[in-house]
Amino acid sequence: MKSSIPKVLHMIHGKPIIHYVVDSIKQLKSENNIVVIGPKGDEIKNAIANYHEGHPVTFAVQKEPKGTGDAMKTAVQKLKGFSGTVLVLSGDTPLISTSTLQKFLKLHKQNKEDISIISFIAEGTHSYGRIIREGDRVRAIIEDRDANEVQKKIKEVNSGIYAIKSHALKLLKEITINKAKGEYYLTDIVDIAVKKGYKVGAHILGSETELTGINTREDLHNACHYLKDRILSEWMENGVSFIDTSSVFIHPDAKIGMDTVIYPNVHIEGKTIIGKGCTIYPNVRIADSTVGNYVTIKDSTVIESSTINKNATVGPFAHLRPGSIIGPSSKIGNFVEIKKSVIGEGTKASHLSYLGDAEIGKNVNIGAGTITCNYDGKEKHKTIIEDDVFVGSDTQLIAPVRVGKGAYIGAGSTITRNVPPLSLAVSRADQKHIEKWAFKKQSKGKRK
Repeated sequence: MKSSIPKVLHMIHGKPIIHYVVDSIKQLKSENNIVVIGPKGDEIKNAIANYHEGHPVTFAVQKEPKGTGDAMKTAVQKLKGFSGTVLVLSGDTPLISTSTLQKFLKLHKQNKEDISIISFIAEGTHSYGRIIREGDRVRAIIEDRDANEVQKKIKEVNSGIYAIKSHALKLLKEITINKAKGEYYLTDIVDIAVKKGYKVGAHILGSETELTGINTREDLHNACHYLKDRILSEWMENGVSFIDTSSVFIHPDAKIGMDTVIYPNVHIEGKTIIGKGCTIYPNVRIADSTVGNYVTIKDSTVIESSTINKNATVGPFAHLRPGSIIGPSSKIGNFVEIKKSVIGEGTKASHLSYLGDAEIGKNVNIGAGTITCNYDGKEKHKTIIEDDVFVGSDTQLIAPVRVGKGAYIGAGSTITRNVPPLSLAVSRADQKHIEKWAFKKQSKGKRK
């Protein structure tokens, strides 16, 4: 990967690779989940320690990177007294689906196999281990680097996913080190098991793409696009429309309501929830937010950790920063920035305003160029605007300040004190006219 970041922590649609693997086993109701990490695996440990909610996670530390066989030996130390089936997955295979694993475990049980392997058909040049058969029976797995020219032509390959009965785990002790590589290959357990009369089976399940491991940046890119298409296909099946699927990215944890229409170049990130009947126009990014029913998000808008209630309109070129709550049927328009503020029902801030640390009531009009001046250089302060207030254009509200219900603020005012309800607040210099000033200026210019 040519990176300082551990491979399994590289991101696909905002989630690390390892999270996808963990997600694939959540519905399997496993008794325990063991993650093998290296001696410097704290980053990986921190990334998943609290992610697998409701299921125990145990970490086993592989002291030296001596291959998959040694990693498995490390994991088995945490399985003392266990009786049942051990499912082995690779942490860098994020596209494996729960349904494929369920089919695999069902076949493993039905066939009463001691060791089962998920295999798949690989086309073209690759480095997968080949499944060696004698007739229909699995004989061994040969790694690509050890395969001869005849074996390299075999298309059935090893996915690296195994189901192993607990009584067969003792065979791990018989795996010897590969001198050329200096590693213990878990694949060698197959040959050992066959020679000792254990029942071994390989089952062609899933596609090559689903079972591909991530080893390069190109693999990561391809996985991202494969997952994108899979996610969008699922949403279209559930009543969501996309104008151009090639340019839209939806986080796997996001939710979208029926009859929502999504235009090109939209990114929906994190645990975002979009209601039904929404329209999301081009170049919008929504992260970890909740959008109610029948909301319109106009072009080039950014929404972060915020809530937009039903029938509201946001954008174009608006920015909702974390902690913002937009009320029903309200309007946040062109070049308006909202930060950690509550906007009441039916309120309008149509253009060119900054509203930070504010509580704004119902049916308030925020004129163009309005600013809540919330920071005094040391602390943030709150502005409160009650229902039915009219705020004229180019107004500065110097927090902390409160504007009472039904009050009016004249355009161009700087408000430093509380405004009583139903009153008019005006803070501006008197307008003066200097008669014939332009004529005098013009005459002076001619004399020069």
